[in-house]
Amino acid sequence: MIEEQLDLPTPDGDMPTFIVHPEEGGPHPVVLFQMDAPGMREELRNMSRRLASAGYYVMLPMLYYRDVREYNVFETGDRDRMFELMENLTNARASADAGVCFAHADTDPAADATRCGTVGYCMSGPFTLIVAADHADRVKAAASVHGVRLITDAEDSPHLRLGQIPGEIYIGCAESDHWAPPEMVNAFEAAIAEAGTNGRVEWYPGTEHGFAFGERPAYVQDASERHWERLHSLFRRNLG
Repeated sequence: MIEEQLDLPTPDGDMPTFIVHPEEGGPHPVVLFQMDAPGMREELRNMSRRLASAGYYVMLPMLYYRDVREYNVFETGDRDRMFELMENLTNARASADAGVCFAHADTDPAADATRCGTVGYCMSGPFTLIVAADHADRVKAAASVHGVRLITDAEDSPHLRLGQIPGEIYIGCAESDHWAPPEMVNAFEAAIAEAGTNGRVEWYPGTEHGFAFGERPAYVQDASERHWERLHSLFRRNLG
């Protein structure tokens, strides 16, 4: 495996980005891994490595770069700061950052940025859907795992963009999740059907918000492994 840490220039400053991909067999389809609210940490890099080992060029940008170069709430314990950083990160900003990542992948012979997927957790669940709509020419598959804010009252609510997503989407949801209550998820599932989007919602029984993360208290091994199975299947079908 080949790994590198780069600062990708954006109009808002340099965006630290972790990139990992197989040493041989490229160019590899690109998977954009959009971090969750707690911030950049080795757990996310390890998850990126797991994806990359299946044959992908995985990009993990530090999305809080407009405010800080490094942040990990599990080290600082400052949840108020986490929410401040999270609120400063809009759907539009996350989509613009995705564009910067894809543009860099265009310049790397190891990457095939015409075939892209994206995955997001918690905070970044809605970002994957916005990216899939804004970058529809590239993004063939998008996954949201215990994603929040799938439906809001705002003009940029992800459910309003479903009709602009030609690729396949996957929505994995915890059975008990006050950040993503059943009413919202059920309404989002109805919106998928109404828009005719290729995708599905799947519930994970006996889980809570954060079940996919091996280092989180809510981790459920069986459910997490199922989410990995779903991700690999989604990307294999759509990215090759």
